[in-house]
Amino acid sequence: MAFSKQQLKKFADLIKIDISDEKLEKMNIDSVIDWLDKLQKIDTKGVEPMLNPSEHRLPVSPDIVTDGNIRDAILANDPDTAGVSRGYFAVPKVMDE
Repeated sequence: MAFSKQQLKKFADLIKIDISDEKLEKMNIDSVIDWLDKLQKIDTKGVEPMLNPSEHRLPVSPDIVTDGNIRDAILANDPDTAGVSRGYFAVPKVMDE
């Protein structure tokens, strides 16, 4: 499958990359497309999809909440008590309207 220079420019524009005409002339896109076509023809029926080629699995720790219900202790650290009585941190305005 051969692509014209104009088609390759269109592809480059669609994926938002700038390729000069000189680089476009040097690129051998057809061989990449041929290789991808060969990959598409490989029979993969019965092959389990794999997320990671490594068999190593990371240890999973139990998801246990240990520091729950300490909102008041956390809010006690706020030097500006404007929002503490309402249950949140009050911060200075950072954007103009």
